[in-house]
Amino acid sequence: MTKGACIIFTTHELNYLLPSFLLMSLRPIARSTWRLRVARPRRHYAIPPRPPPFPTTPTCPNATCTCSAMPELPPRLPIDYKTALNGTMAPYAEQVLICTGQEDWSSKIEEENSGDNLAADLKELVGRGGTYADPYHNISVTNSSFPSTVPGREEIQNSSAYLFPSFKYVPFLPRVSFDAVQALVQGHLLPTKLNPAHDNLSPIHKDRLLRKEEAKALLYGVQDVKDVLVLICGHGGRDARCGVIGPVLKLDFERLLEKQDIGIRNGPVVVKGPREDEERKVLREEEEVRRPGETAKVGLISHIGGHKFAGNVILYIPPGMRMADGKENPLAGCGIWYGRVEPKHVEGIVKETVLGGKVIEDLFRGGIKQGGEILRL
Repeated sequence: MTKGACIIFTTHELNYLLPSFLLMSLRPIARSTWRLRVARPRRHYAIPPRPPPFPTTPTCPNATCTCSAMPELPPRLPIDYKTALNGTMAPYAEQVLICTGQEDWSSKIEEENSGDNLAADLKELVGRGGTYADPYHNISVTNSSFPSTVPGREEIQNSSAYLFPSFKYVPFLPRVSFDAVQALVQGHLLPTKLNPAHDNLSPIHKDRLLRKEEAKALLYGVQDVKDVLVLICGHGGRDARCGVIGPVLKLDFERLLEKQDIGIRNGPVVVKGPREDEERKVLREEEEVRRPGETAKVGLISHIGGHKFAGNVILYIPPGMRMADGKENPLAGCGIWYGRVEPKHVEGIVKETVLGGKVIEDLFRGGIKQGGEILRL
């Protein structure tokens, strides 16, 4: 067909071939005929995908050491090996990691101890329908097996918490008062700037949803996190797959991190009270000597979504961590989520991600950068 050619249809033929709204745009050339111009085919140019803003390696390298055997899973709960993992991490602004000293919990962590727990308090404030709930600033509340800091007065019931990707440790959240929980939310968890979707809110409502820097002063002993944190879902009370795989992965990560001269810290973080000046000074000096990434904490955590991708592992690489060659780890200050992790992958994750600063693509669920930027391949 030559350029500018036309095809002539009768009105009866067009009524059969085209919907009425298209007929309105055609120009009549006779009482019972219409002209339909044939469009020239358009050229489509493929846009190459942008490379991820971090180093990657396609697959986890084969293990060179003896791995633990993959534990047998419940027959009715298989692992999903078909779904693509990239993007299966639910976006979040901050993850609160509560130190409970337990290795398993009720299916809903807010129901532990008949509802008298820090997770329940936090969800009352930042969860769905909570006082500070913001659908554009998701706060993930998770329990962990790490023990809490012991206060100077041991009779005080205390909880501690890690905040990621802020890389902060909050040692004292006493259960005798709700004020500490309010201070945690207002001083550390709320956003410093609201999403434009909130522009129509009243000034009072906007102010309530914004961070209050002065609230930080109400929490004593908050410090930067210098450990590598390896978090493994072991929530057997929620799903048997993670309950079976989690403890096996925990032991392997501890063993292989130590093999790479990264010390494992199992005990509670020691923070002295404000009156114990000399002891506090010594502890602060010891903390300054320890460089980011020289030590690690490996723990089990509660549900983070995607049990069908067990084992689920989150790695938080501390800001300032350096690699063996002295260069800064490209993933320093990031949280990296992996799925379908088996014992045979642990050595590769330690070498490639913790020490080498590379994301393993075929295990990657998503990630987060210090400041809140969500990472995708």
